[in-house]
Amino acid sequence: MSDGRQSALFLYEEAMAFTYSAALRAVAALRVADTFGDGPRAVAEVAAEVGVDAGALGRILRLLAGRGIFAEEADGRFRLAEAGEALRSDAAVPARSGILMFTDAMFWNTSYELATTMRRDGATFAEVFGMPLGEYFERNADKEALFYDGMERVSDAENPLIAASYEFPPEGTVADVGGRYGGLLLEVLRANPGLRGVLLDKPEEVAKHRLDAPEVAGRWEAVGGDFFEAVPPADVIVLKRIVHNLDDGDTVRLLRNCRAALRPGGAVLVVDAIVPAGRDPHQSRAMDFMMLAAMTGQERTEAELAPLLAEAGLRPARLIPTPSVMSVVEAVPS
Repeated sequence: MSDGRQSALFLYEEAMAFTYSAALRAVAALRVADTFGDGPRAVAEVAAEVGVDAGALGRILRLLAGRGIFAEEADGRFRLAEAGEALRSDAAVPARSGILMFTDAMFWNTSYELATTMRRDGATFAEVFGMPLGEYFERNADKEALFYDGMERVSDAENPLIAASYEFPPEGTVADVGGRYGGLLLEVLRANPGLRGVLLDKPEEVAKHRLDAPEVAGRWEAVGGDFFEAVPPADVIVLKRIVHNLDDGDTVRLLRNCRAALRPGGAVLVVDAIVPAGRDPHQSRAMDFMMLAAMTGQERTEAELAPLLAEAGLRPARLIPTPSVMSVVEAVPS
């Protein structure tokens, strides 16, 4: 039998994994990747451009090179590796805002305090920051902007993959419920020229929609409203990153509205980081932890979602994975 040393050494390494996130946040905040061209650069040159100590920067780059984000040359210079390309501001899908959002104090502090907040009947944002998330955003406009910009950048990477993973009908109407600026709806309409789309969200959100693209002109409308009151009639109703924010009661309430608005032969698509069965590593489990630490929602398994669908008069027909952390649960009338 093991004397426990290997277990201890393994757990120590796991406990230090936060250093990678912290280092990634540092280079994102400093825009280090923007100083790199196609080839390697000396650390001292990069440090001078971003205004930091060269020795400190070199140690951070060395740490991130171990994760394949940067690469260290034999002469001590570093270059930006392919895995780190999205750190650049001019990347096709820039990740900087998302990185800064995921590593912000709103997640770090709540995660740190989780052992304490769990003892006080619920791990919530308000337990740590002294106010609900909505009030925190009202008092800290910069944090609200960071959160929503970060989530938009995350969505920019996911949306084309989600739109391509589900076989939408050749014609009819797709309603993006709670779709904020309509990024997913735009990708769905681009990929399916026979479809029309409806974007539903709060009036102040849909006013900032991103649907003014020539290739989808005349095939969409933006509607300001409350999805707890009513959902637009549609053949396919999409709920992306909505259900995971809601408790079970509100989830059923929303799903009932979707069921009532669904046209014959239609489907409701719950698009979330569905937690898979088994033990294989999956980002959904980390996202569920963040939801536990900071918010009131959760990432669910398909089995956890099924009874909520049933209460709303729906049943899961298929679980469709995508190349991102997101999966699509296709629900049809029961």
